[in-house]
Amino acid sequence: MSALRVGLSTTTTEPGLTGGRLDGIGVYSKALLGALPSAGVAVQPYSFGAASALSVGRRMPLPFPLSTLRDLATPGFVRQGMDVDIFHATDYRIIRMDKPVVATLHDALPIAYPQWCNPKQRQLKNWLQVKAARKADHVIAVSQFAVAELVQCFGVDERRISVVHNGVDEEWLQPPAPDAMAATLARHGLRQGYYLFVGTLQPRKNVERILQAYLGLPAVIRAARQLAVVGAPGWRSEDLQRQLRAAAERGENVRWLDRLTDEEELRQLYAGAGALVFPSLYEGFGIPIVEAFASRVPVIAGNATSLPEVCGGAALEVDPLSVQDIGAAMLDIVRDDALRARCIAAGERRAVQLTWRETARKTAAVYKTILKQ
Repeated sequence: MSALRVGLSTTTTEPGLTGGRLDGIGVYSKALLGALPSAGVAVQPYSFGAASALSVGRRMPLPFPLSTLRDLATPGFVRQGMDVDIFHATDYRIIRMDKPVVATLHDALPIAYPQWCNPKQRQLKNWLQVKAARKADHVIAVSQFAVAELVQCFGVDERRISVVHNGVDEEWLQPPAPDAMAATLARHGLRQGYYLFVGTLQPRKNVERILQAYLGLPAVIRAARQLAVVGAPGWRSEDLQRQLRAAAERGENVRWLDRLTDEEELRQLYAGAGALVFPSLYEGFGIPIVEAFASRVPVIAGNATSLPEVCGGAALEVDPLSVQDIGAAMLDIVRDDALRARCIAAGERRAVQLTWRETARKTAAVYKTILKQ
């Protein structure tokens, strides 16, 4: 029996288009590209970037804006000739074609919470995501939480939605080499046992409250444990950037790593942490939580949106709007050895359930179901 042939959109994984930094959708797309073959899928990557910028996928026949205009101007036009059985769009870039189309819609943030999106892009993203939801033959949601939003905000028929969680590479379940980890930490001015945040600096990530909670900890704790913020500056983060720099200039143990792009270095930074602090206000999934679980690092997570579903009871959950709650959890996770041990063990069990191999297996099952219809 020949392997199922799938065209996979990989625009979000192209270094020439992302500046070397992958966001959550880029991590997801790259992970599927690597894991789907183990699920019996022959993957052909396709990207919408200019040919000169591509290193992963074949170039789509037209750039996405032109493809969209053609779809609008010629309703009867159907793109043919792609030698695959099904096409999987991992983001909002969906075009009309003569193959079944699966779309992964990660969240409904631009519609559900427009205050957390760049207004310059909000209307365009809303329109593109609604179009994507309508063009797709089937939709994959990355959490059960996201399903209700996709139904409400995009009008997707719930019967056309399958939930397939994100994951983590299985190699993260093995600790990195101690010497390499020590060298990476030293290079970034870190001492093992720090509080860690990973993610783009933007309002919904709630980093301001993490910083406030950290600065409110007893001086002896702050002297012993740094706060490491790993993430590129995002929309409306100028004030937070100033706060991070000001804290460091005052002699606080705050390190902002804004240019980290190497995945192995990131894995080592997780392994060296004392706790991941991730009280995000909104997540369609929240991949850093699973990465921390796999790294045997206890997690402090917000109790909102998809995060309780992802944590599965393995994290210390807090009210993300309460600096006091966040700070109390940061103290508890380093002072209470029994609590810390329980969180580490539960997180490791949860990570084993959420691997990219399992994501690929369930995604391949969605493909096969659609082709049988």
